[in-house]
Amino acid sequence: MSERIITFGEATREAMFEEMRADERVFVYGEDIAKQGGIFGQFAGMKDEFPERVLDTPISETALVGAGVGAAIAGAKPVIDLHFADFIGIAMDEVLNQMAKAHYMFGGQATMSLVLRAPDGLMKHGAAQHSQSLETWFTNIPGIRVVVPSTPANGKQLLKAAIKDPNPVIYFENKGLFPVKGDVPEDLPPIDLSRAQVVREGADVTLVSYGLMLTKALAAADVARREYGVSVEVIDLRSITPLDMPTIYASVKKTGHLVIAHEAIKIGGVGGEIAARVAENHFDYLRGPVLRVGARFTPLPFSPVMEDFVLSGEKEILDAVLAAAGKSAVDGADGAAGRAGNRQRNRSRSGGGFGFRRRRRPSDLA
Repeated sequence: MSERIITFGEATREAMFEEMRADERVFVYGEDIAKQGGIFGQFAGMKDEFPERVLDTPISETALVGAGVGAAIAGAKPVIDLHFADFIGIAMDEVLNQMAKAHYMFGGQATMSLVLRAPDGLMKHGAAQHSQSLETWFTNIPGIRVVVPSTPANGKQLLKAAIKDPNPVIYFENKGLFPVKGDVPEDLPPIDLSRAQVVREGADVTLVSYGLMLTKALAAADVARREYGVSVEVIDLRSITPLDMPTIYASVKKTGHLVIAHEAIKIGGVGGEIAARVAENHFDYLRGPVLRVGARFTPLPFSPVMEDFVLSGEKEILDAVLAAAGKSAVDGADGAAGRAGNRQRNRSRSGGGFGFRRRRRPSDLA
């Protein structure tokens, strides 16, 4: 089968066309999407085919989400474009107290099939108010699915699945993904919103990532194998609520080492939640400390040099992977990876390994 190379923006536009043709309840609205076709061109041409179902709105995120909640309760399937996820805070009451809770508060009688498309992440030199990765906020709100595509192909699959899902879904699409090209077959199979994907198998280190950061994770894995002989298993989360922990557990059981990388701020990020769950449930699988790679805890500067300093990338991921494998003393993001690597090598030299004792789980005591 020949490849069909299109951009992420084109792939998600195809998803919208297909779902709107298949279900007349689906409609889309937001700022500058009907006339302009969206800030990234992701809705171009849709107004021509669906003049009554592609709508421009005033600049009011509160009204956008509030109207969507009402439409979903009435049986429609709104897709709401937030322009930039950076402005989602204006609509937090609607997201937190209405969208996420209507199904529960009405005893399951209210359906909330609604998708928020929320472009987030770095916009080159977009500075503090236009380059934020806020997806972790919403992993602490029960009642919402949170998905994060990483390629044109799974961008299309995840968007189609999100529109079909009976639950509210926030679809965080990195701003840098829209021009990215990839193979998107005509006959893409459906995708499970709850499942991660092992995109590369490996034996030495498990590397978990999502969104645009996955591309950097794969590049770091290539260098680790080619130049250092470290075999890295790479997992694309795709969903961060819920997290597909069984896939991560199975990989860590095989490799014994875990690195989590995301563009979002390292403190309080998805990486910390994954690390905690692995430590709580399968501490005995680990042969070294869990390492995290993420942005520094500061608003993103406008200066290109400072922007690069705040964000982590391929180099920081590689440093963490090598530290996990005991191959390098180079500091990773904020030095944590390198220090952990030094500790691990010191233990190895002393013959003590990582010093973990196998924890007895309830099943062991039966």
